[in-house]
Amino acid sequence: MSQLFFATTARSATGLVRKGNEDSAFTSPRVIAVADGMGGHAAGEVASRIAITKLAEISEVITHPDIDTESAEDLFSSALHSIDLEIKSEADENSQLSGMGTTLTALFAIEEKISLMHIGDSRAYRLRGSSLEQLSLDHTVIQELLNQGAISETDIATHPQRSVLTQVLMGEGIASAPLLILDGKINDRYLLCSDGLSSVLSDKEIKSLIKAKDRQQAVDALIDATYINGAPDNVTVIIADLVDENSENVSQKIGAAQ
Repeated sequence: MSQLFFATTARSATGLVRKGNEDSAFTSPRVIAVADGMGGHAAGEVASRIAITKLAEISEVITHPDIDTESAEDLFSSALHSIDLEIKSEADENSQLSGMGTTLTALFAIEEKISLMHIGDSRAYRLRGSSLEQLSLDHTVIQELLNQGAISETDIATHPQRSVLTQVLMGEGIASAPLLILDGKINDRYLLCSDGLSSVLSDKEIKSLIKAKDRQQAVDALIDATYINGAPDNVTVIIADLVDENSENVSQKIGAAQ
């Protein structure tokens, strides 16, 4: 089987309201990830940095072509628990970090398959042809209420619990996070973003901006659009095109993970 790769462009910005950037991200030819930290006294940036640093350390192992699906799921689960335990350890050692946590949304290219690992409300989208699909499901109270039919899409913007997460990495153990495994297709375009983007722009707006042929232009357009709309939160964007040649054999950490 052939190996597919991500050709990526990424950017992280503080926004117009926050004093610091608590988002972290990682890009490599076979792994892309976004983590959105939370917690006072800069604790959020510590949590997101832990998540991205840990993930980067094991990225080569997780995406090794000899790893089968069952083994991959075990590795992903182990990685999440390892991140969660380190967040707990750091918080136990420093009371100012108490209550810190982070989301984590990551895509892995393993041969011709794309695997999604997801905790929280950072999002993964796929643009295939002219169709934009949200691959991740938000781990939020709002999403649960939507699933139950208790509220409608029009209620989200004003709902008092619109930002409350139901799953997050914060050292308190995590529920199961099953992998979503997708068939990869050359020229698929993936978007990973923190909710600083998805809570400000509609899917329709995201689709119109992500289609730009030049990835840097698309990334800049998405972040610029959040600033035009007030940029109330940190915003991190990764755009990755699926290719069959690894012409960009570099890894990069951005945001708080730098």
